[in-house]
Amino acid sequence: MSRKGNCLDKSPMENFFGKMKNEMFYGHEYEFKTLEQLQKAMEEYISYYNTERIQVKLKGLTPCQARNQSLYSFKTVQL
Repeated sequence: MSRKGNCLDKSPMENFFGKMKNEMFYGHEYEFKTLEQLQKAMEEYISYYNTERIQVKLKGLTPCQARNQSLYSFKTVQL
């Protein structure tokens, strides 16, 4: 739930869910026979999105690579 008067609180998750629906769900709705199959497909997509899917806004890195790079540079600045 977003804070009162601040609609940007949940925009990153809304953006992710929109991408997930476009890339893995729309056009494949009838392939999932059970909720368990849909849940498994969603979990696999989240894993793919974080570890394999490169993003232009992250300069060609995956979210995990960008996070690790950021943490590494933060640690070297702290030392």
